[in-house]
Amino acid sequence: MRFLSIFGRYVILLSRVFSRPEKNQIYLKQTIREIEMLGLNSVGIVIVISIFIGAVITLQTRYNLDNSWIPLYLVGLTARDTILLEFSSTMVGLILAGKVGSSIASEIGHMRITEQIDALEMMGINSACYLILPKIIATMLFNPFLTAISMAVGIFGGWMAAIVTGAISSADYIYGIQYWFEPFYITYALIKTVFYAFIITSVSAFQGYYVRGGALEVGQSSTRSVVYSCILILMADVILTQLMLA
Repeated sequence: MRFLSIFGRYVILLSRVFSRPEKNQIYLKQTIREIEMLGLNSVGIVIVISIFIGAVITLQTRYNLDNSWIPLYLVGLTARDTILLEFSSTMVGLILAGKVGSSIASEIGHMRITEQIDALEMMGINSACYLILPKIIATMLFNPFLTAISMAVGIFGGWMAAIVTGAISSADYIYGIQYWFEPFYITYALIKTVFYAFIITSVSAFQGYYVRGGALEVGQSSTRSVVYSCILILMADVILTQLMLA
């Protein structure tokens, strides 16, 4: 019964979030601000993580394919498909759940306990729509760009690792990432990213919006937002994979 109660409050909050905004111009400015705060500020961590993970995937694949009967270009193919299908969408989504999700929950939670949300409601402003909708739009618009950056940087990181360590030649790696390429893999990853962005933002905002207490409760809501977002992202990954690749 507690799950149904929480889910009902979540649905009610979303109905308020997606109600008609009072002034579109204000929401446009808020959305641009959120793109900078939640999107552009995440580019650095996505690049750093992607380049190292791309290198690790390439090296691990090479050392596990130490067989003269297996062509070395399969290292590039495996690294490409791993990065496109899972890492750049799901793994980056989990990372953003920790960075972006905790930030959203903490920000809105702080506004709740300091009665800023109550003040907005007293002025006749739909606080749920004003605070949460720009965040949802910003992440759903910008996170696919983060995924695309992660794809490119991850594959480049694998190439760098192959060249620096001498694991395989540059020609074999490049041939592998071009071999039997399925463009739909990119579309698949970007679609998943949009769903993940909605999950991260809405769940984190829900946790912060309904927090009660003080700073300790805000911290707890931030932790819950990360945990729940990660669980829902993995569940969505299974469902979307079955629907889109089966």
